[in-house]
Amino acid sequence: MTEEKIIVGISQGDINGIGLEVIIKTFLDPQMLEICTPVIFGSNKTASYHRKALNIEDFSFNQIHNVSEINHKRANIINVYDEDVVIELGKQTANGGKYALKSLEAAANALEKGEVDVLVTAPINKENIQSPDFNFPGHTEYLEKKFGNGSSLMFLVSDTLRVAVATGHIPVTQVGQELTKEKIIKKIQALHKSLIEDFSIRKPKIAVLGLNPHAGDNGVIGNEEQLLIQPAVEKAKEEGMLVYGPYSADGFFGSGTYKNFDAILAMYHDQGLIPFKTISFNSGVNFTAGLPIVRTSPDHGTAYDIAGKNLASEESFRRAVYLAVDIYKTRNQYAELTANPLTFSLKKRDR
Repeated sequence: MTEEKIIVGISQGDINGIGLEVIIKTFLDPQMLEICTPVIFGSNKTASYHRKALNIEDFSFNQIHNVSEINHKRANIINVYDEDVVIELGKQTANGGKYALKSLEAAANALEKGEVDVLVTAPINKENIQSPDFNFPGHTEYLEKKFGNGSSLMFLVSDTLRVAVATGHIPVTQVGQELTKEKIIKKIQALHKSLIEDFSIRKPKIAVLGLNPHAGDNGVIGNEEQLLIQPAVEKAKEEGMLVYGPYSADGFFGSGTYKNFDAILAMYHDQGLIPFKTISFNSGVNFTAGLPIVRTSPDHGTAYDIAGKNLASEESFRRAVYLAVDIYKTRNQYAELTANPLTFSLKKRDR
């Protein structure tokens, strides 16, 4: 019996950026339709504008009114707005944020209703999307409010590196105030749980970075390592986790020590994302771990400077689709395994 294809809900992102370009380029490859059924929440008019700007003639979306009409052999699109929209490629405009939000809300609602299985989000501009309905620093915080209970984790994933962050989209000046022993423990727990349930790593090995240069040098350059991070690491060890640190971030990445771990917990956004993107740019994926739903996105932004020029690489977006599908399957297998270990073992043997 053939396995039922996973339905991937996709938000279009900022209409003036590269979101629709990387979406179209991804599904130009017919092999993508063998692993999933994509449903874009946006506008066929907007998508056609981008397709023509890119001079792509051998592609079109299958236009549907709701998910029940999907064609599993095509890339589908649901119009969440019908009006003609002014598109200004490469520019930050109010329209860019307005229609990115319409798309995101429709895709997230479909995910909440179970009409799609996973969500892949194209890049938004975090400034022009702000409104009374979206008062968040980014996708992660929006989805945490909608689906979570304060337990989400920004988790960057590639073939060679996995990096999560203890604090997300906040000013650097607030990082020290946001960090607590309890918060770090919660993030370690969420990371450990995700590695087991989402990536099938039975006994994950986790590295935790320090906050200060040289991990504080035993209190000479700050004491957060001694007061907050080390106690959190020790608590995680007491709970049976293989957690090590805190490590000095520069030496940890510079020496290649990161290769010895299944994942790394950085203390703040740039501490983790700068080395991640240096090592894995265009092949990395942003995964929102710790939520009951699966959401991924490419690890790049709207890239206004190359929008509409047919220069954007779809590699990260393609990998985001792959990862969403893989995590969805892995979670289901884990749930089945934990619900009935003997039955699951026998089924695997029969394959």
